[in-house]
Parts: sequence; structure tokens; C-alpha cells
Amino acid sequence: MAGTRASAQILYSDDPHERAFQQSAGFSDAVILADGTIYLSGIVVGPEADTAAYERAYRRIGAILTRAGASWDDVVDITSFHTEIEPQVAVMSEVQKQFLTAPYPAWTAVQVSRLYLEAARTEIKVVAKRPAG
Repeated sequence: MAGTRASAQILYSDDPHERAFQQSAGFSDAVILADGTIYLSGIVVGPEADTAAYERAYRRIGAILTRAGASWDDVVDITSFHTEIEPQVAVMSEVQKQFLTAPYPAWTAVQVSRLYLEAARTEIKVVAKRPAG
């Protein structure tokens, strides 16, 4: 096997059902490159896009970051995909500020007509950089 992923650390879900889904669909929780850049797969919020749902998603992202040797302080980029951008971004922003402090990472929010999982309302994708040392 050649290519960047061959030398990368791949993190799959610890949950056997989620891991089976990941393997059948062909993705992982995260890919950590040799330079310490961490790419997380999108984490889904839904079917309700309320405070509790976003908090669950952010805790899950935090757990993956921890497994990757990083924290929320190491996040450099967030991309979020929303089925109803204005109300969802308002709630997401309030929850996000519970996990992130200034200086904030880059964030791009995109409205979409639908996400892969039918019940999903928002999907959050994160890029982080593992601290040196």
C-alpha cells in the first residue's frame, strides 16, 4: 500500500456497531498524518438539532480528539453542513463556545438540502493539529 494514508495513524470507532458501519462504508473516525494534522470524519447531529444534540456531538468530537492526542485547543478548522442553516448555526454557535475559546478556529457553515443519514440535520467536520512533543 502506498500513499499518505499508508504512513498515517487511522482511528476507528471503539463501538463495534459503529466500526462495522465505518468498515462497510469505507471511512474512519480520524486520520492522523505524520506531521500531526488530524482529519475527523463528519459527526452527525439529528434528528433534533437542539442544544442537547449539539452537546452530544461536541463531546463525541472531543473524545475522538483525545484519542488522537489532541484537544479542542488544537482545532484549526471546522466545517458544518446544515439542513436549516440559520436556526442550527445559532444553537451550534452557543454550544461551540462551551468547548472553544478565543482565538477561535476557522469555521465555514454550508446549507445543504440533505445529508447522507436521512435523520441528520447537521454534520460537523473538524481539522486539528496535534501539539508538538
